[in-house]
Amino acid sequence: MIEQIRKHIEEAKQFSAQSPKEVEEFRIQYLGKKGILNDLFAQFKSVPNEEKKEFGQVVNELKNLVNEKVATLKASFENTAEVNSGLDVTRPGEIYELGARHPINIVKNRIIDIFSRIGFTLSDGPEIEDDWHNFTALNLPEHHPARDMQDTFFIEQKQDFGTDMVLRTHTSSVQIRYMEENKPPMRILSPGRVYRNEAISSRSHMMFHQIEGLYIDKDVSFADLRQTLSYFTEALFGKSKIRLRPSYFPFTEPSAEVDVYWGLETETDYRMTKGTGWLEIMGCGMVDPNVLKNVNIDPEEYTGFAFGMGIERIALLLYQIGDIRMYTENDIRFLEQFKSELF
Repeated sequence: MIEQIRKHIEEAKQFSAQSPKEVEEFRIQYLGKKGILNDLFAQFKSVPNEEKKEFGQVVNELKNLVNEKVATLKASFENTAEVNSGLDVTRPGEIYELGARHPINIVKNRIIDIFSRIGFTLSDGPEIEDDWHNFTALNLPEHHPARDMQDTFFIEQKQDFGTDMVLRTHTSSVQIRYMEENKPPMRILSPGRVYRNEAISSRSHMMFHQIEGLYIDKDVSFADLRQTLSYFTEALFGKSKIRLRPSYFPFTEPSAEVDVYWGLETETDYRMTKGTGWLEIMGCGMVDPNVLKNVNIDPEEYTGFAFGMGIERIALLLYQIGDIRMYTENDIRFLEQFKSELF
C-alpha cells in the first residue's frame, strides 16, 4: 500500500495542466470527497500498527504536494490571464481627484464647531414660513415700518391660507419655533438659507446664507453677549478686539452692530476696512421682552441675547474673495483651492 502511495506522489510531481479546468480535475481527483486522499485516510485504521507511522508520513507528503501543485498551477493561470488581458499589475494605481467643500459650507461648519464648544446646539426650520413666525412674533406686526427693511418674497396670499406665506427673510423664524416648543434654558444656532427680493446686481443675490444664535436663561446680560462674541472672533479670525455700535433691530433691545478690529498691516487691510482697521461682521442684541411674551416665556424671569451673521460675508473676509459671484459660478479653479480644508 505504501508503494502505491509513492506512485501517486510521483504522478503528482509529474502532473502539468494546459487549462484551469485540468487543474480543478486534478484537485478533485486527490482532494475531493471521493478522492484518493480521503480513501487513504479511511484505510488508515486497517494498517498494521508497525506501518502506521510510515503510512501517515507518506499520505501527508502526498496531501501537501497536491495542495502546493494546485496552488502553483492556479496562480500561473491567473497571471497568464492578467498578461493576456493587458493588465500590468506592477503599474501604479489610478489616482482619483478628491473633491472640495464649498467655502460657504466650510465657514458654516467652522462657526458651528466654535459655538458647539460652549454648549450651542443646532436647530432647523422650514424655508417657507408664515407671517407669524417670520414677522409678527419677532415684534414686527402688520404695517410695521421695519418690515420695509426686508424685501420679501410673498408666495401665497391670505385668502388661500388665512395668512401670508413667505420665503423666510432670516433664520430668526427658527428661533421662534424653537422657543414655542421648548422651555429655557436654551442655547441654539440656526444656520440656513434666507431670501430677499432685491434687485440683482454684480454683488447681490436673492438667496444667501445666515447663521443666528440665541441664548435664553435667567440673569443673562449684555456682558455675557459681549464675552461670547469676543470668544467667537478670537476663535474664527484670531482677533478678539471688538466694538459694539448702537443699532436697531425690531426683535432685540438694545441692539448693536459688531465690528472686529482687523488691523492695518497690509494694503489689503486698508482697502477692506477703508483705512479704519475695523470690519463689520454681524448684528446682535438682547432679546426684546415682547418677543419672549409672544412665545410664552416670562421676561420677568428670563432674559437672553441673539446674534446673526451672513456666512457669505464671513467667507469673503476669511478667504479674501474679491467677488461674491464666485460662490455661484462653479468655477472648478476656484473650488479646487479649498481641497486642503478640514471641514
